[in-house]
Amino acid sequence: MFRTALLISFSILCYNISEAQNKPLQTPAQVLVANTGEDSMNSYGASHSKTVVSGYGEVVYQRDFNQQQSMADLKRAVLFVGHQFSGRVAFFSELEVEDAKVEAGGPTGEVGMEQVYLKFALNPRQYIVAGMFLPRVGIVNENHLPINFNGVERPMVEELVIPSTWREIGVGFYGQTTAMPLTYSVAVVNGLNNAGFEHGSAIREGRAEGQLAGANNLAVTASVQYFAGNWKFQVSGYAGGTTPLGPKQADTLQLESGVFGTPVYLAEADIQYSGRGLTLKALGCNISLPKAESINRAYDNNTPEQVYGAYAEVGYNLLYSAKSEKWRSKQLNIFARYETLDLNAKIPVNGIIDGTEKQSHIIAGLGYFPLPHVVIKADVRLMSTGEQNGALIVNPNPNALPYKQNNTFLNIGIGYSF
Repeated sequence: MFRTALLISFSILCYNISEAQNKPLQTPAQVLVANTGEDSMNSYGASHSKTVVSGYGEVVYQRDFNQQQSMADLKRAVLFVGHQFSGRVAFFSELEVEDAKVEAGGPTGEVGMEQVYLKFALNPRQYIVAGMFLPRVGIVNENHLPINFNGVERPMVEELVIPSTWREIGVGFYGQTTAMPLTYSVAVVNGLNNAGFEHGSAIREGRAEGQLAGANNLAVTASVQYFAGNWKFQVSGYAGGTTPLGPKQADTLQLESGVFGTPVYLAEADIQYSGRGLTLKALGCNISLPKAESINRAYDNNTPEQVYGAYAEVGYNLLYSAKSEKWRSKQLNIFARYETLDLNAKIPVNGIIDGTEKQSHIIAGLGYFPLPHVVIKADVRLMSTGEQNGALIVNPNPNALPYKQNNTFLNIGIGYSF
């Protein structure tokens, strides 16, 4: 989750890719490099210190025009502490507070560790991590600093389909080939818990996030990244079991137990480009839950058999060609993104279709960087969905407003990292 994500980043792995690819980030949202800039032990001169303290955060305002409701929120504040024990062994940790505070009976708020792991450098091109870390899946999971993505909100596909800041406990191996600019990763982590799956959030609520994670079931995740000039290509995947119960408990619920019992499969591919002020991004992801019928029978949580999502984005820095050096050192990025997703693309015979989970989003906005690690953002998001299923209405009209298939959101925010 943040610069610490050495997992995320390739600090040691990637300093030989090429001189061009190893230039410091001009602004993470605009410049594509092998090192994501989220490795706090190797950023901002921190490599000269044994112990590093840094962090990031964001504050947001959102207006929901259908509900005629506005909200202001300290979305998150994260503190990073890392320590370099030796040239080969380092420690990384991140503590996050969401929604400003947590109190008994409060409607929201969360305090949690985003990452806690040790990194063991094998050589300049390979390392091992052990502890709780972020699997390399998608674009945002390892690059979720507010200065690293366009828009106040993270892409909806990488929130609802691929759970952002997805962290699990395990061991991972990361490396880079010597013959070409290609990096790879493979990790074994604890599996998901299908008892936590919720309608409308795909696999997100099945994550353990390091809290008493069931380890009867495990998962394997892997990725390959290839760099070609200003282009970066990635494919990644995740396959694992979703039933952490022992055999007797699982049999009682008619669920498959074991390491890969009641499986889930995720496949993702993305492309990124950055050059001369222009950025392009495209991502597609598909999740398959072939035993969704068994999960629904056990927990009645309307788990789908298939979920998919995709998006494409274009951005441009309006100050890239500014005549004044003063303005060229800043950035004013405009962007537009189209997203499509369906959280119940295919349902089992005992599932209930919900048209509202088939969505499209059009987001357009800008981000101003007065400094490389400070951003002021604003955007408008247009959302369109399918029809609401009457069988899923808990509070019908007039207790609740009639559902509208189209809605508009205005978002304003600030973000920082240090």
